[in-house]
Amino acid sequence: MADTSPELPGTADVQTVTRHGERTTPGIDGVVLRTPVTHVDHRGALHEIYNGDPDLWPEPVVHLYQSSVFPGQIKGWSRHTTKIDRYTLATGELLVLLYDGRPDSPTHGLEQSVVITPRGVRQVRIPAGVWHMLINVGTEEAHVINMPTEPYHHDAPDRILLPWNTDELPVDVRAYLPKF
Repeated sequence: MADTSPELPGTADVQTVTRHGERTTPGIDGVVLRTPVTHVDHRGALHEIYNGDPDLWPEPVVHLYQSSVFPGQIKGWSRHTTKIDRYTLATGELLVLLYDGRPDSPTHGLEQSVVITPRGVRQVRIPAGVWHMLINVGTEEAHVINMPTEPYHHDAPDRILLPWNTDELPVDVRAYLPKF
């Protein structure tokens, strides 16, 4: 039967996940997302940070630190030449915005956004050469634990920075910012 309803304004929604919660949009090559096991009982909850999963942890853990992003704030853009970031969300909610700037990557030029939250994806592995930023989309300070593949070198940091609103990357960050 044909749809005979009058033409109404708006945009049709598109599928972004399967009925099993798997993304239908392409991801950047080498980016790994995980929802770690969480154990909940009457006393509280525990979520696993490191379990040796070879997809997320193929390199050894050599350094660990925690950073935070205040509500409504942005950290990034940044990328590393050799270091891989392995983030685990401890508290809050963050939008991780990624752009594949690696010239030899099969996903060169692709952008990807991932919300990391205690209710879903909580871990993300970001390969060297992939630009990334953190946007706090929640109402509380968000804390991230990072276990990069190299320790921080204070005398020669492996970090290239760009302002969040740079014209150097073809990503419209404003399209991802919360609208009130």
